[in-house]
Amino acid sequence: MTATASLDLKVLQQTWVAFDRLAHLRPIRTEEEYDRTIALLNHLLDVVGEQEEHELSGLLDLVGELVSDYDTRHFAIEASEPKEVLRYLMEVRGLKQSDLAEIVPQSNLSAILAGRRKISATLAGKLAKYFSISATVFIPV
Repeated sequence: MTATASLDLKVLQQTWVAFDRLAHLRPIRTEEEYDRTIALLNHLLDVVGEQEEHELSGLLDLVGELVSDYDTRHFAIEASEPKEVLRYLMEVRGLKQSDLAEIVPQSNLSAILAGRRKISATLAGKLAKYFSISATVFIPV
């Protein structure tokens, strides 16, 4: 018996319809779909954080892949280290480390910018919300 033979397609259809009403998860083709998917990604990051065993971690991975695929196709730029992206965003917006104090303690931010500390998934989500960009730019390739 194959894996698809054991699926109850009626149950799958009902579940999909309910899920689709909430998430409307699709390959991203427009800026509107991108913005909606980024919002979903950020919300999942808030809920899942760094908990790899969280029940929604698979959905977080899937949504992250969709965003990453769209970013690769539409915003092809040379890969940069997450700390360099953060430094650049701070510079172009005229921000000081103290301006991000509500998001990350200044000592941690200093360590990140110096390369002594990595940006966690939770912090990537917070920074993405703050800068209104995809969290994937803060996650190393």
